[in-house]
Amino acid sequence: MKLSMKAKVVRMIVAFFIMITGITAFFLIADKLQPVEHKNREQILALNEIEKLTEINGKSAAKEQIATLQQTLMKNENNSKEFIKPYLSWVLFFYSGCIIFVVILFVYLYCVLLRPFEKLEHFAGEIAKGKMDIRLDYERGNFFGAFTWSFDHMRKEILKARACEKEAIENNKTVIATLSHDIKTPIASIRAYAEGLESNMDSSAERRQRYLSVLMKKCDEVTKLTNDLFLHSLSDLDKLQIQAQPMELSELIAQTVEDMLGDQKDIVIHGTIAKKWINGDRKRLEQVLENVINNARKYALAPITVWTNMSDSVYELHIKDGGKGILPEDYPFVFDKFYRGKNVEGKPGSGLGLYIVKYIMNQMDGEVVLQNKSDGLDVILFWKA
Repeated sequence: MKLSMKAKVVRMIVAFFIMITGITAFFLIADKLQPVEHKNREQILALNEIEKLTEINGKSAAKEQIATLQQTLMKNENNSKEFIKPYLSWVLFFYSGCIIFVVILFVYLYCVLLRPFEKLEHFAGEIAKGKMDIRLDYERGNFFGAFTWSFDHMRKEILKARACEKEAIENNKTVIATLSHDIKTPIASIRAYAEGLESNMDSSAERRQRYLSVLMKKCDEVTKLTNDLFLHSLSDLDKLQIQAQPMELSELIAQTVEDMLGDQKDIVIHGTIAKKWINGDRKRLEQVLENVINNARKYALAPITVWTNMSDSVYELHIKDGGKGILPEDYPFVFDKFYRGKNVEGKPGSGLGLYIVKYIMNQMDGEVVLQNKSDGLDVILFWKA
């Protein structure tokens, strides 16, 4: 059976007690068994015999000297006996001091090490059982203070990770449901116009061309929604491959705007688009422009104006709409995954557009900034020189 730290310390204390008691008992018993020194007594008896041998007519000439010498020997023997008493007292004093020291040491170790460790051990056991709501108070006065804080911080991070995981699962469900619903709308339109063509409702060339134009537009909408669904299915956008190579921006911007303009005439290019060479992925940059322009079409008013500013240090591409802009409370979160502002007014969307735009721009050494103007929202894509 595995012993706890407390049991191990108690065993050590008991072993120390036994050792100190054994050493003290050894000294006491050894002192009792030590033979009493009789050298002085033998000398006293020898002096008595000398006194008797020197007696003449019952008198001894050296009697007084012998008596003085005997008293001196007896005094020395008594002094040796008195020396044993403080020696034994010091042994007992040392033993008592060791016992008191061990008791104080045990109390100190229990308060500073054992009790905090037992709390940590209990806390770890509860965490292992999945009980994450238990708090572990941070105590600066013990050796486990910093470790206690780290342990409790780990618990909070686990709770936060679980909450984020739960939120991500709910967001996944919401996005998939939203995209599925959004796909149904253009599919329904495609079917309706296809049935019209099948029923020969396109009696004139002009109507037939309009039917075909709507069909192509709705197909483009379905393509965009399926692309969003594909990007959403990626657990992390680092799986989105970016093949950077030298490219010129002005031609890409003009071509993308022309392709998206079609017959709508809702995009206006101000001035001349400045030339700029960067290392980028043409396909991904087209995706960035499409996301920004489609957001402007969905949530704002026409016209959408496009222009560039070029300086020695930065190249700016402005895409500005005529809408209401972004609410101040939404501004810090507009680039977060799945986030949609409070003024979307029921417009369909997944909350992925600006998140993807920011990621792609960062991967190509660019940045994106949103600025609210008095007459709309200005989306600025820029690259430093």
